[in-house]
Amino acid sequence: AYKAKASEEIVLEIVTGIRESMPKAGGRKLHVMINEILPQEMRIGRDALFDILDRYNLKIHRRNRRVRTTYSNHWMRKYPNIIKGIKPTGPNQIWVADITYIHTECGWAYLHLVTDAYSRMIVGWCVGDSLEARYTIEALKMALRNNRGNTVGLIHHSDRGCQYCSERYVKLLQDKNILISMCETGDPKENAIAERVNGILKTEWLNDERFENINEVTSRVNDVVDIYNTQRRHMSLGYR
Repeated sequence: AYKAKASEEIVLEIVTGIRESMPKAGGRKLHVMINEILPQEMRIGRDALFDILDRYNLKIHRRNRRVRTTYSNHWMRKYPNIIKGIKPTGPNQIWVADITYIHTECGWAYLHLVTDAYSRMIVGWCVGDSLEARYTIEALKMALRNNRGNTVGLIHHSDRGCQYCSERYVKLLQDKNILISMCETGDPKENAIAERVNGILKTEWLNDERFENINEVTSRVNDVVDIYNTQRRHMSLGYR
């Protein structure tokens, strides 16, 4: 009994350490990460871990709220969905872009994101106080800088929002010979990876935090993106 209690306390200590940087890490990801830390003879089964999380009220409960960020009823040219049925086999084949919102005491802040569809890495981001295309362009410019110009065969996929259809955004993509793909319906599944990344950042970190202003959001997003890119495990990547 003493040995079991000691093992449980070690597991709880590891969970606490992981949750310091990833407060919404769920049970399955915790199971993978804990067993990478523990020696072979102490590794814990998934059901046993879930029992511990349940006993100490450490299970994660999700909540949702939505603000509209896509305005596709505009006159600008819209592009067809050319990634339908395509599964990337490496990085820099498909980038997906989207915008999400974060509440502050001064109003909404908007997080403009570009993500690599294969690695799930956030390659570009920008926080702005509006949905203006200039912030979306800044996120794309960061992605291009991080990518160091390797855009041969790259497809950029987004919804049909006016930011992505704007002349300056389209020109930047075309100048880099990046192919343009857009959702053809309002179905979130057409941009599922981008929507998923939005949800992860908000439900695992940002929704439960309080921000006074956009500067606080920008600083925190910088930290969260680093944690997301370097520490968080992805079920879709075999928990890598």
